[in-house]
Amino acid sequence: MCQVYAGTKPTDYAQVTRSVRLHRAVTSIRLENRFWAIIDRMATEEGTTTPRFLAVLYDEVLERHGEVRNFASLLRVACTTYLARRSGLDPVALEAVEPPEMRAA
Repeated sequence: MCQVYAGTKPTDYAQVTRSVRLHRAVTSIRLENRFWAIIDRMATEEGTTTPRFLAVLYDEVLERHGEVRNFASLLRVACTTYLARRSGLDPVALEAVEPPEMRAA
């Protein structure tokens, strides 16, 4: 089993930093190559460029939650959600259980 994971090419998990414009400010996002490849595919499927896709996603999260705490982590989770949906899995089944300290009182 571990050969499936251990055999991952180092270039796939090498980190790459890309600069993007979010809310008229240029920022850097550092992700592994594999995640960038998935995000590029997601953008293509949405009929847009990767920078535009990221800006729209950022704005939607900001509108929905009022803040974007860790955009790189959100992007990784968005990638797993995308892959789960493409595989016919229920993305909700992959959701993490909210820690007690994060739950509303």
